[in-house]
Amino acid sequence: MSTPGGEKPYRVYRGGRQKGRVPTVGRPEKSRPRAKGERDGRSRYRGPGPKTTARRPRKIRWGRELTIALVLIVAFFLAWGVIGYLVFRSGVSEANKRLPQTARRALAPDKGSLLSTPTAILLLGTDHSLAAARAGDRHSDSITLLRTDPPHHRLYYLSIPRDLRVEIPGYGGAKINTAFQVGGPRLAARTVSAYTDIPINHIVVVNFAQFKDLIDAVGGIDIVVPEKIQSKFDCPYATNSRCARWPGWRFFPGKQHLSGQRALIYSRVRKNALNPAESDITRGERNQQVLQALMSRLASFSTFMRLPFDGKKLTKPLATDLSANDFAGLGWAKFRADRTLHCRLGGTSTGGDITPSEDNAKVILMVLGKSAPQPPAPSGDTYPPGCLVGSKG
Repeated sequence: MSTPGGEKPYRVYRGGRQKGRVPTVGRPEKSRPRAKGERDGRSRYRGPGPKTTARRPRKIRWGRELTIALVLIVAFFLAWGVIGYLVFRSGVSEANKRLPQTARRALAPDKGSLLSTPTAILLLGTDHSLAAARAGDRHSDSITLLRTDPPHHRLYYLSIPRDLRVEIPGYGGAKINTAFQVGGPRLAARTVSAYTDIPINHIVVVNFAQFKDLIDAVGGIDIVVPEKIQSKFDCPYATNSRCARWPGWRFFPGKQHLSGQRALIYSRVRKNALNPAESDITRGERNQQVLQALMSRLASFSTFMRLPFDGKKLTKPLATDLSANDFAGLGWAKFRADRTLHCRLGGTSTGGDITPSEDNAKVILMVLGKSAPQPPAPSGDTYPPGCLVGSKG
């Protein structure tokens, strides 16, 4: 049947087989089942007004946070160190003014930095007796030569008995502490250098009347007392009857934390009622103990944190030619030292004086690192000289 015009009322579709696989339609993916509240659209409806999109929670980047914290900590310590250094440098500048200019003429110039070059520093402790009769004396009760040896990571402490009889330039033979009394730090440096044949590069004069304040400023020091000590000197009481009943200053063996006052007394003990062998030589050893403990405290982290507040107090008892950078170099040499030698000169007691021992020359070679350290050996000397090797300085 056809329509008018010759057109058929239907279309004829011609199909043909195509080459290859017949494409198939995959199964539709199953959608996530909606919650009950979502089925009626209530959960999606947020009311009238502009719609806000939910933000994803911020992910903490721990690496970045730790880096920022580390940078802030380093910046804080750098700023704290700079402030502390400036305060300390101001105190050192005042200590430089307290040393007479004439003393510098007796010093040998440095051959390099304290960080890398051996240096000899003369440490003089002025008379610190509390007795009124000796208040005006200018004795150097403590004489110690400190030699640093950065290339070999060593420190040498050489204790020189104050009663050692030597030749004082321009004055003749006398006790070595007389040099400070008649000629000040300049003559003391010349005398020590002439006797030991060691050029003195720097000098530090410690006023022991203020020494205890320095120890208190760093929080005290730790000392290991080798044996029990009982000694009567400079009675702290006003009446003779009370001083007669006073047993004296006492220290018990073992490790003790000493305040400035106690450390000062400990370093001054010359006679021990419990050990008649105690003398000025053993007092010099205690001076070395106190000095080394103080140096350790000065180089500690707690002292670094106190610098902005106590930087000037640390140099108040001192008169020296050392600069702030020199003190920093000395602290670094102290920190780097893995061996410390405690040496002493000796001799034979002849009443009030000590005649130098012939073995003193050997001890000086030990301090210069030219001879192996040897402990004090029994000999005819009342106080035999020698060196003892300690641990890290």
